[in-house]
Amino acid sequence: MRFLRLLLVLFVFQAQAQQGGMWIPSLLNGMNETEMKSLGMKISAEEIYSANHSSLKDAVPQFDGGCTAEIISDKGLILTNHHCGFEAIQNHSSVEHNYLRDGFWAYKMEDELANPNMVVMFVVRIEDVTTKVLEGVAALPTEAEKQKKIQENITSLSNSLPKEVWQENKIKTFYDGNQYLLFVTETFKDIRFVGAPPSSIGKFGSDTDNWVWPRHTGDFSLFRIYADKNNHPATYSADNIPYKPKKFFPINISGLKEDDFTMVMGYPGKTTEYLPSVAVEQLVNTLNPAKIEVRDAALKVQDRFMRKDQAIKIQYASKYASVANYWKKWMGETKGLKKANAVAAKQKFEKELQEKVIKAGKQAEYGSLLSDFEKNYANIKDYALAKDYFSEVVMRNTELLSVGYKLYQLEQILNTKGEQSFTDRKNTLSKGIDDFYKDYNVEVDKNVFEQLINLYATKSPKQFLPENLNNIDVAKLTSDIYSNSKLTSLTSFRELLEGDSKTIIEKLNADKGYQLVKLLADAYAKNVAPKYDELNLRNIALQRTYMKAILELSPKSARIFPDANSTLRVTYGKIKGYKPNDAVYYEPFTTLDGVMEKYVPGDYEFDVPKKLIDLYTAKDYGIYGVKGKMPVCFIATNHTTGGNSGSPALDANGNLIGLNFDRVWEGTMSDVYYSPDSCRNIMVDARYILFIVDKFAGAKNIINELKIIQPTKIK
Repeated sequence: MRFLRLLLVLFVFQAQAQQGGMWIPSLLNGMNETEMKSLGMKISAEEIYSANHSSLKDAVPQFDGGCTAEIISDKGLILTNHHCGFEAIQNHSSVEHNYLRDGFWAYKMEDELANPNMVVMFVVRIEDVTTKVLEGVAALPTEAEKQKKIQENITSLSNSLPKEVWQENKIKTFYDGNQYLLFVTETFKDIRFVGAPPSSIGKFGSDTDNWVWPRHTGDFSLFRIYADKNNHPATYSADNIPYKPKKFFPINISGLKEDDFTMVMGYPGKTTEYLPSVAVEQLVNTLNPAKIEVRDAALKVQDRFMRKDQAIKIQYASKYASVANYWKKWMGETKGLKKANAVAAKQKFEKELQEKVIKAGKQAEYGSLLSDFEKNYANIKDYALAKDYFSEVVMRNTELLSVGYKLYQLEQILNTKGEQSFTDRKNTLSKGIDDFYKDYNVEVDKNVFEQLINLYATKSPKQFLPENLNNIDVAKLTSDIYSNSKLTSLTSFRELLEGDSKTIIEKLNADKGYQLVKLLADAYAKNVAPKYDELNLRNIALQRTYMKAILELSPKSARIFPDANSTLRVTYGKIKGYKPNDAVYYEPFTTLDGVMEKYVPGDYEFDVPKKLIDLYTAKDYGIYGVKGKMPVCFIATNHTTGGNSGSPALDANGNLIGLNFDRVWEGTMSDVYYSPDSCRNIMVDARYILFIVDKFAGAKNIINELKIIQPTKIK
């Protein structure tokens, strides 16, 4: 009996070990392919990534620099999340033509809308260039010199390694600087908006349901890639034609069940899975709480105004969603790390690694790593906190301060690089500033400023703050700045940039808003940035050595994947429910019934279009429903993060079954510590997407482009 129990424990451990990880697609042969097939995959690693033949990676571009998309037709039609296309939808919207509220569908290609500056990028091939990048680095005496040499090597190689004229070479670091890979890429620049549901579908649940399961959001939008007559990237032209892809995904609507294999491909942004325990403890107890408090204050102000004014709601919709996204994520991450006892788990791992160091006789190389980490993180704590406050208050969430900081950078460029660089930056700033002020409301920002500058003055480490911020009258300061600063409107902002450099700098330094920005930025640049950079550089060096020790001293069978860095990755797992709390179990599927259960007429987050209600009442689901139910979303154990938004969810045969868009709140800690017990990614079911396109929107032209795999009929 004891032997059987041991076997059961080993089996459970092995099953859990096969979940999690963000793997490089060109390196799946071997352990990964074996694991994937044991979980149910029916295709080969070569079919996922091939440098010489079409493969799944050819249908998975990075979308507009921060999300993922997938090609779903032979005419360059791409699918991504509603929230990834949100800015484009917003830019095409007005009070008269509110595509955010009403949705948009191009019923013929001539109706598709151009999106200046939007891009999608494909990976053509991946090569290891570690030896070339690290050439001449090891002998250098300081970390700063090593980093400089690495960057010089990367620049040289990027310019010299072979590629086609329309392609780019991009070299990325992996395993904290222990490996470097070359990505040869193609970037398409003519991307047109094809369709999106109304926000009451595409953003259903909005911020209340963000990072939450059960989920009922139809988070998708459609775009199309256009190319020149040679099928190569080109800027927008009426003469461009739909891109002919190397590969596109058939869509499988034949049904899903728990324990089915799932695979997600995409461009996860950033994870820090190998942070030491002292860093995780600092994140949980110091840094995350500070950032959460700042964003909470900003969001409450914006929400109050958005609920009262439709024009402000349109102006701030994208900004609010962006700020709220990581605000809620950090809360879930903190909760998850505490619940999983991640600090203790990492301490256990570190103790075991230390034992391996001693056993291998590597004390001289690795013996002081953990004590060095402990000392350095203690030293950097206040500097890291001050950095986060400056970033969150000055650079991100107070718009007057953030635009003022751009002008501060302009003055610094004049002082350090001279007139020509100043003029170039000024012209660039002038070109892009219209979009900023189009979505700017002075009353909203004034109220945000009053809340956030108070937090900055009272919560940021006082030893680094300028004297003028001690015991300030926040209400008086706010009134003074927003009554007098020229940073509060496009017209007066442009007035500041008129004249020669001397005149511009004089006008800037006479402006009340700019004076505050400069005061805060000078204090940060003098008191925080240099020391933070010095200590952080030590941490970078320590982390690289720590990662080297892990790679060197772990068995060959260890599942050690590189942290995410916005490069193409594959993650795999199974459709699974989970248990977030005692006596609570979540099933892995939701249906349209749940949408109607949450429906609140006229509500900001939970309203539902009448046509969707009518389709639900009539149970008019077409070929997409199952036994009188309309599937909406599902969850699985795939290890995802920001950047995986819009990633294809694939079945065992590499067909599209869904669209990744979120994670469960309890599992957002997976950026730092993955646990198969609670980490789940959330996907909108492909059947719901097609149901909305077909039955709700009546966009038969889009449906007719697709290759749809339907259930096999029993004769």
